Amino acid sequence: MLPGIVDLFEEGAASGKGVLEVTGNDVAAFCDDLIKDSRTYADTCQESVDQEVSKAMKKFMDKTNKGIGGYRGGKSN
Repeated sequence: MLPGIVDLFEEGAASGKGVLEVTGNDVAAFCDDLIKDSRTYADTCQESVDQEVSKAMKKFMDKTNKGIGGYRGGKSN
């Protein structure tokens, strides 16, 4: 994201535009628009946690299913 912002301001400066001509008078709205689709640190952490939980659940279910599938009516396979 940062390289794109730098490019935007460099292009504006090269064409003789001031900062407010690039961003508009509502700088906060400009910034909000820049980051509206960006992933946050919380998004990244949540994805990591979700993946770890998914791995642990799969491992648990695989282990549980092997235990159940390998035992039938008191007789092992």
